[in-house]
Amino acid sequence: MGSGRIGKIIICSTPIGNLDDISKRLICSLNDADVIYAEDTRVTSKLLNYLKIEKPIKRLDENIMDKQAVIVVDEAKSGEVIAYCTDAGTPGVSDPGLKLVEAARDSGVEVEVVPGPSALISAYVASGFTNQSFFFGGFLPRKENAQINYLKELSSLNAVLIFYESAKRLVSTLTNIAEVFPKTEISVCRELTKLHEEINVGNSLDVLEGYKSRESIKGEIVICINNNPQNNSEDSNSGDTTFKLAQYLHQYGAKTGDISSALQEVFNISKNEAYEIALNVKK
Repeated sequence: MGSGRIGKIIICSTPIGNLDDISKRLICSLNDADVIYAEDTRVTSKLLNYLKIEKPIKRLDENIMDKQAVIVVDEAKSGEVIAYCTDAGTPGVSDPGLKLVEAARDSGVEVEVVPGPSALISAYVASGFTNQSFFFGGFLPRKENAQINYLKELSSLNAVLIFYESAKRLVSTLTNIAEVFPKTEISVCRELTKLHEEINVGNSLDVLEGYKSRESIKGEIVICINNNPQNNSEDSNSGDTTFKLAQYLHQYGAKTGDISSALQEVFNISKNEAYEIALNVKK
């Protein structure tokens, strides 16, 4: 165990679904470790069993990271080689890991990062969006108003906006995205690298309607928004003009259906969007 060698902490990137993505370096790092810390020992134990690696394994998740990080760093300072694995992907990207790295850096302990699979990068490339800048926001706020306000704040960024989301919250999140970015192209990447991988690219309203019609949605999800502030500004101006025309037609007695038809023809917008504007004018 650790005696006679310099300790360090190895941040281990693990497959996000496809076990063929395991690297030789990852295998060597896990074999070299004196002890393996894991976000979920059950998940990492399955990986170790698959690789036929027998090592002591201890839990280190976000609930105990604040208290345990210093203890783990002290073990490395005493000469232990520590490997850290989260459930999937690269530790520190929207999961525990950054606090461990911070504690190690503060104590002068060497940190080695084993690169590997990342749902973030895979989704960005798979989207086909050509903007070379991207912003990763992790998981969006859960409350509707907070989520919408956050998305509006980010709408000024000239970048692809990337978020993780759970299957059970996908439709509600896409609803809010469609409200803030009604004419923007987005991608929903589900079950990346796995057997039922799905890359769904299209207008935010169309993608939303597609998922609303599904009986069930499963798997890990990454959402990419092909944001362009200039288009958002144009959409905003167009929205003001659209609403003013709807108001004008309403004042002169036009029915909701007629207003909706006129908006579709003049502004080339969807039937649902036009009808919603026509209804709002009457409120």
